[in-house]
Amino acid sequence: MQRWVDKNVPTREAIESNRWLRPVASRLLHSSLWRFTRRSVPRGVALGMVTGIMVPMGQIPASAVLALPLRANIPAAAATTFFTNPLTTPPLWIFAYWLGSKMLGERANPAALQTAKEQGWFDWLFHDAGPALLLGLSTVTVILTVIGYFATRLGWRWWIARKWKKRQILRKENARNPSLL
Repeated sequence: MQRWVDKNVPTREAIESNRWLRPVASRLLHSSLWRFTRRSVPRGVALGMVTGIMVPMGQIPASAVLALPLRANIPAAAATTFFTNPLTTPPLWIFAYWLGSKMLGERANPAALQTAKEQGWFDWLFHDAGPALLLGLSTVTVILTVIGYFATRLGWRWWIARKWKKRQILRKENARNPSLL
């Protein structure tokens, strides 16, 4: 895996010399956006959830650009966008449509898919299903973003507490057996 990353990820010099990235290269390559800290990683996870669900294409570039003003961790944001993929997107959209329909007081009508085939997908999506789908996607995005943010903070806290506990145990053992030093 490390060999693949080293081979395919562009170097700092390649990013700095790229004519499209040159105007933002210094900001994009700032170490705080790539360092894993207790504040930047949850921000990155939350941002990745938002761009993964709400941005239909170009999710990773969108999360990288939005990470700049939000001081979010770019690798965490990019990795979290993979939450939505060809296997998870259809169930997510169906659930979002159902949720949006419930919130608007409409009945989600699976038979409407036949209408969609007859009148065209885009017309159906933007006129009939659009409001319910957008409301549902927005609601799901907010819920998953909050869950992702706080789960990451909690996981980070648990990980640090475990490290501290191990360190305390080692200190006690070393205090009892100074010959181990």
